[in-house]
This record gives sequence, structure tokens and C-alpha cells, in this order.
Amino acid sequence: MDLEAIKKAVVDALEDIKAKDITVLDVSKLTSMTECMIIATADSNRQTRALSSNVQKKLKALDVPPLGVEGENNGEWVLVDFGSVVVHIMQGAVREHYSLEELWGGQRPAGARPRMAAHA
Repeated sequence: MDLEAIKKAVVDALEDIKAKDITVLDVSKLTSMTECMIIATADSNRQTRALSSNVQKKLKALDVPPLGVEGENNGEWVLVDFGSVVVHIMQGAVREHYSLEELWGGQRPAGARPRMAAHA
């Protein structure tokens, strides 16, 4: 299955369960580990797990099973790895803290506050 179809299926699955601030980042020029990261915000542990489950179910139906899933037990940050696409489903505070968009060359979601540098 081609990259664009996988990205669309992931975004559709996230939208089905009302994920917020879905961001799609092309990281192909920054790493050889993956081509794309999709980051989404969930409101609760239950929603992160539901989003992860729906993404896995939708892609499995398209014959794209995940290579790995991490974080479902905790539910604050769930990572679903499809090889060419890595999906990060995070609760708001965790997403703000790690700011993956900034690390990987994207922009923060519109409602996110900038991180403050710690003063010594």
C-alpha cells in the first residue's frame, strides 16, 4: 500500500474517534527510520487506547498490520509503528511537554503554549 493511502487511513481512523490537533509531518529527510509521523491529541487514557485500537483495526483491514505498539498499558502516550508511518497518540499535557512537532521540524498545534526554558 502506498504512503499516501496509509496516511489517509490513519487520519480517518483518528478522526473517527475525535482525536484533536492531528498533525502529519514528513520526516523522510530527517531520519531513515520512517517517512512520516502523525501526531494526535486525546483527552484521556481511554481515548488514547480507543484511538490506537481504531488505527490498528483500520490499517489491518487494509493489510497493513503494525510492526509494534507501545504505551497502551499507561495510555498517556501510545505509539503505533507501521514502518513508513509512525503514529503518536498523546494526552495534551504529554504532547505539550515533549513537543514532537518542534523536534521534527513542524509547528505546535494552534492551542499549544510554547515551552518555557528552565532558569538556573
